[in-house]
Amino acid sequence: MNSVDAIAEVEAIVARARAAQHRFEQGGSQEAYDRAAQAAGWAIMEPARNRHLAELAVETTGLGNVADKITKNHRKTLGLMRDIQQARTFGVIRDDPATGITEVARAMGVIGAVVPSTNPGATPANNIINALKCGNAIVLSPSPKGVPTCEALLGYIHAEFDKLGVDRDLVQMIPGRGSKEKTQRLLEIADLLVVTGSQNNVKRAYTSGTPALAVGAGNVAVIVDETADLAAAAKKIEASKTFDNATSCSSENAVVVVDAVYDAFVAEMSRTGGALITDERLVTAKHWVKGHLNPQVIAQDAPEMIAALGLTGAVPEGTSYLAVETRGIGPEHPLSGEKLSRVLALYRARDFDDALRITQHIQLHQGAGHSVGLHTQTQDRALMLAKAIPTSRVIVNQAHTFATGGSFTNGMPFSLSMGCGSWGGNSIDTNLHWRHFMQTTKIVREIPANEPSVEDIFADYWDEAGK
Repeated sequence: MNSVDAIAEVEAIVARARAAQHRFEQGGSQEAYDRAAQAAGWAIMEPARNRHLAELAVETTGLGNVADKITKNHRKTLGLMRDIQQARTFGVIRDDPATGITEVARAMGVIGAVVPSTNPGATPANNIINALKCGNAIVLSPSPKGVPTCEALLGYIHAEFDKLGVDRDLVQMIPGRGSKEKTQRLLEIADLLVVTGSQNNVKRAYTSGTPALAVGAGNVAVIVDETADLAAAAKKIEASKTFDNATSCSSENAVVVVDAVYDAFVAEMSRTGGALITDERLVTAKHWVKGHLNPQVIAQDAPEMIAALGLTGAVPEGTSYLAVETRGIGPEHPLSGEKLSRVLALYRARDFDDALRITQHIQLHQGAGHSVGLHTQTQDRALMLAKAIPTSRVIVNQAHTFATGGSFTNGMPFSLSMGCGSWGGNSIDTNLHWRHFMQTTKIVREIPANEPSVEDIFADYWDEAGK
C-alpha cells in the first residue's frame, strides 16, 4: 500500500468512528454507555477468551508469560469496572445552586490510542472501556507484534456488541502490521490521544497538534530501610519483580538497601528466589548488545533469561530473578536504567539519607515522575521521599507492580498508564482513568454578588508590610 492509500485508509476509519460516536452520543444514555463498557470488559474477562488473548500475546510478542497475563487481564479489568461502576458520565453530572453552575457531561469524540507490545490485551481493553464509558469512539494503533492480540480482542468486543446492537464502528483499529505513517495520521486527526509505550511515540503525540494524554518512562527504585520487615519486603519485591516477566513499567528496577540491614536483606532475597550477582559484568556483557536490550533476555522466564546471560549452573536452582550489585548511575551504567527483565540493580546505602540521595539520582537519570517505593516502619519517611524525589507516587510497604496501577488494597485508580507530571514530560501526574476521557459543558447562572472589599483581601498584608 502506498503512502496516499495508507493515509486515506486511516482517514476512512476515523470518519466511520466519528459518525458512530455522533450517533452514540446523540442517542445515548448512562445505561447505553455502561452497557457498552460492560460488553468490552466481559470480552476480555470471560475466562476462555482471556486465556486465548494471553496465549496469543505471549506467542506473538515473545514477552511475558501466560499465567500472569491472564491475571493481569482479569484483575486490571475487574478493578477498572469497579472504579467506573457508579461514575456519572452522561447528562447532568453536577448541579451546584451555591455557584449557579450546572455541569453536563460531554464526550471527547474519537480517541486515538497507541498501545504497546508489552500489554497488547490489557492496555487496549482499559482504554476501550474508559472511552465507551464516557461516550467516545476509539481507534487503536497497536505495535506490530501486538496486532494479532488486538485483532482478537476487537473480534470478541464486536461479538458482545452484536448481542446488544451496539455499533461496531465505535471500536476499531488500524489494520495490517502498522506503520509510523498510519499512526502519525491517526495522531493528527483524532480528537484526543492516549499513548502508552515508547517515548518516541509519546513525543510524537505531544507534537501532533492533538490534545494528548501520554505517559513517561518507568524505572522504579525502591528503598529498604533499617526498620523494614525484611522478610515481607523480600517476598513482595520478588512477586512484583517477576510478575509477567517484568514487562510492567512499575516493575522494580533498583533496590537501595541501607547498610545496617544489607546482608540480612540479601539473605531474605535468596530465600525468595533472588540470586546475588557480585560482578555486574556477568550480566551487562550479555543483557545489552551494541547498546540495546538483548531480546533473548527481556521479559523472559527465569530459566531462559539465565541461559541467555550464560549463567546456567552459576546461580542456585529455583532462581526467579537476579539481584546485581552495582554503584554506578547514569548513561554509562546501564543497570541504573529500565531493564524489562528479571534483573534487579542492587545498591548499598550508608544510611537512609544516602538511600534517598541514590534514589533521587536514579530517578533523575531515568524514570523521573513515575514512582518510587519504600519499605519501612518509620512513618515520616514516605513524606521525606515525597518532598525530595521528582516522583508522582511513593508506594509504601507494597509490591510495587501491583500497587502503582491500582490495587484492591489501596486507593489508586486501576490503570496501565501512569502519568509522570512535568518531571516525566507529561500533562498528567495521575493514573490515566475514566475522567480523562470526558469533558463538560458548564451552564452558568447569575447568583448574588460575592465581591469583597479591598480591606478584606489586604488587611493582614498591610499589618505586616504597610500600604
